[in-house]
Amino acid sequence: MHTVILVEFALYCLILVAVGYYFSRKDMGHSEFLLGGKKLPGWTLAFSERATGESAWLLLGYTGFVFMTGFSAIWVAVGIASGIIFSWLFLAKKFMGEAEKYQVMTLPGYLAKRFESKAKIILWICTILIISFMMFYFGAQIAGAGKTLFTVFGIKPVTGVLISISIVILLSYLGGFIAVVWTDMIQSLMMLLTLVGLPIIALFKIKAENLSILDALVSAGPTMDSWTGGLTGFALGLLLFNNFAWFFGFLGGQPQLSARFMALKNRSEANTGTAVAILWTVFAYTGAFLIGITALTLYRGQAFADVETILPLMVLDLFPEWIAGILLAGILAAIISTADSQLLVVTSSVSEDIVRNALGINLSEKKLVLVSRLTILGAGFLGLMIALFSKSLVYLIVSWAWAGVGCTLSPAIILTFFWRKYSGTGVIATIISGFVGTVVWISTPLEEIISSRFTTFFIALAFGVIFSLLFPEKQQADKQAKDEIAVGSALNG
Repeated sequence: MHTVILVEFALYCLILVAVGYYFSRKDMGHSEFLLGGKKLPGWTLAFSERATGESAWLLLGYTGFVFMTGFSAIWVAVGIASGIIFSWLFLAKKFMGEAEKYQVMTLPGYLAKRFESKAKIILWICTILIISFMMFYFGAQIAGAGKTLFTVFGIKPVTGVLISISIVILLSYLGGFIAVVWTDMIQSLMMLLTLVGLPIIALFKIKAENLSILDALVSAGPTMDSWTGGLTGFALGLLLFNNFAWFFGFLGGQPQLSARFMALKNRSEANTGTAVAILWTVFAYTGAFLIGITALTLYRGQAFADVETILPLMVLDLFPEWIAGILLAGILAAIISTADSQLLVVTSSVSEDIVRNALGINLSEKKLVLVSRLTILGAGFLGLMIALFSKSLVYLIVSWAWAGVGCTLSPAIILTFFWRKYSGTGVIATIISGFVGTVVWISTPLEEIISSRFTTFFIALAFGVIFSLLFPEKQQADKQAKDEIAVGSALNG
């Protein structure tokens, strides 16, 4: 048992809970509880968005993926970084403006306001989609926490899961969105410290011991030193598509990320947030990739029962206990920052999209906050069950959830923002086809050939376009009919 690290973990957890308690003492309305009331600075929202977007998947899943795959794993980082940069440059301000214009607090709420003729159906199917996949995403984070605590302290994974979910629920329950964002900011910095500091020390050790990264990659496998995985032609195309396909989930379809865009105050804050988010992404993904590569070199020929524990094992090996405790807290930070945001997404879908809008139940602000907090408790329990009984890898579960939610809702957002002919029926077709397409695809061997992150996006996009053309919005159809009459009159005249 690493006593110093345990004490640092405990202090870190107490600080998080204290922040949640501090904000729980403030009298918050429903809009503040779910979206911060447009009071948060852009740089804080950027740190929060990045901490939310990168979770146990990045520190545990992706570093382990690089360790198993070698240089070709770079294309995952390229796809994700491209998606993050695109979303901040081209979508963040759009989300901010649309949220202000339509006075909405959630991604489903925005789609419902834009296509009011199908509002209730859109709210219901969006909520079903989000809860179905987001709960597995949430469960993956908690399972990742259990792995971390087991690796560091030898704590039984079940106990680690219970400790982690208790912190997440307390933080979300007490302070809502504002507490989550401010703690995310701290956690984002800790994650960055871990992702940048660890590979630097690892590279110094490699140089000091006169080790060769290329030699280690060659000995690890025949394709590990190839940027293309040793593939050519069609097979290479599939590799690039499958790894780069994470890009499509960042095009506005992740509700826990778009909430940060909606919370931005003005264009100046959005510009600040964009700069912070892009810099964070470059440093974090470069560091995560190097962690996997340097681990291959330092632990050449060693077998690991679970490659997704490479990062905490490296930290324990390369740093003194008191520094290791700070860096390992970065892993817990990643897990908590994503998990609490996912709980709030599920919460907002229930209290705002279903109770308030779809069902039209007129509750006071305090009662809506109470409904939100009760939903946090219920969703937390469901996530706990998933974490305890799921045997899948963190990387795979997050990948599937990314396809199911992000790559389904991203086409809906892109078409809503940039295509005037998109219709309410098209939105429904987009969501249903994306949901069904993901479930069917990951249930077949096709997932091993082409990732559902790619197929889901284009299936949902195609159905959205086709059904919008077949069933246009009434006002669009009326306008088109008037235009045709006007053109006919002009020609006859």
